[in-house]
Amino acid sequence: MRLTLIAAVSAVALLGGAAQASAAASLTTATRATEYSDAQLQAFSTAMVTVRAAAPTDGTAPNADQQAAMAAAIEAAGMDITSFNALATAVSTDDVLKARLAVLATPDSPAGSVAASVTDAEVVQFGAAMVQVRAAAPSGGTAPTTEQQAAMAAAVSASGLALDRFNAIAGAVSTDERLRARLELADAKGG
Repeated sequence: MRLTLIAAVSAVALLGGAAQASAAASLTTATRATEYSDAQLQAFSTAMVTVRAAAPTDGTAPNADQQAAMAAAIEAAGMDITSFNALATAVSTDDVLKARLAVLATPDSPAGSVAASVTDAEVVQFGAAMVQVRAAAPSGGTAPTTEQQAAMAAAVSASGLALDRFNAIAGAVSTDERLRARLELADAKGG
């Protein structure tokens, strides 16, 4: 899920002045270093749904009623406009924040499923192993040679995962949206 700052929801339009927009721009740099909580990201996501619905779809600036609806949505989500704009800017430039939002937006893995049992450490191990497995795998859908099979098995073993656990996770990834989102988050974090 790709969230970007909607042009119609600019700091100038919502904050109502150049001085406030300048202050919001300086906040952007400071907030990039800030770690946002899941609760803050969830509030942002909730507000963003309503803000998008209220924003004009033709690329024009929002009118007063639309601005009021967007501001009300932001406040109803428990945020202030400055914080919302700062987080919107951070999300638009930070792959880890985007990936965290994607995880929060997906339903939990079903209780008792393989996907639900995958730990954060296993997510990292699986992601690292997949990079190596793909590199060793044949291209074009052909069957792997004995050497390629050995290289793929060695990649899984080097990751610290048992081959049967790797295969179970691989099967779960294909059917579980939350697990895929968690893998994308681990990838965005760099492993």
